[in-house]
Amino acid sequence: MTGGTTACVMMGVMSADRSDRSRTRMTGPERREQLISVGRRLFAEKGFEATTVEEVASSAKVSKPVVYEHFGGKEGLYAVVVDREIQMLLGGIGNALQEGDSARILLERATLALLDYIEQHTDGFRILTRDSPTGQSTGTLSSVLGEVAGQVEHLLAAEFKQRDLETKSAAIHAQMLVGMVALTGQWWLDQRKFKKDQVAAHLVNLAWNGLAGLERHPRLLTTR
Repeated sequence: MTGGTTACVMMGVMSADRSDRSRTRMTGPERREQLISVGRRLFAEKGFEATTVEEVASSAKVSKPVVYEHFGGKEGLYAVVVDREIQMLLGGIGNALQEGDSARILLERATLALLDYIEQHTDGFRILTRDSPTGQSTGTLSSVLGEVAGQVEHLLAAEFKQRDLETKSAAIHAQMLVGMVALTGQWWLDQRKFKKDQVAAHLVNLAWNGLAGLERHPRLLTTR
């Protein structure tokens, strides 16, 4: 190989190396978003406990210190991922519950909003339903649904008042309605035997017609 040929080969290698580095070089915000995306996928697949900083760094093709620099550790990354999912879910349901429509329509819209989130953000929903850091009471599906139930409670209280029902029972009915939709959503995520609109229609049918037949002072037929 002549000196000129060798020089050309070396220049080609150096050029390719620079090209590879330029393709992977990111700004700080871009790298942060990449790590969030990688963490979201891993947390959904494996859960919080089984995911390691090493895996996040390896998947993002960076060193571990880069992950610590942006988030302080696995817990910090998880907190950012969960916070985004919560805001997305609550935002969708909050928009669905805006005043201006009948209670029946609001119930339909809220049900569809939750099912939309499950369908479009499957990884996020799996994260919320999986394990969370020990001792963490926020960021779990139960805490999120508690916030949703609080919004639904105001809707039901107004409806109960119109029907001359006890408004204080709106709280327990809100918990039951939200829990019913969420649990069915978890089942639908894995089964997908019905279309989304069909699932929503069945949920609303049970919920609305159940509310329509509420007794003012419910009693159990069985005694203990």
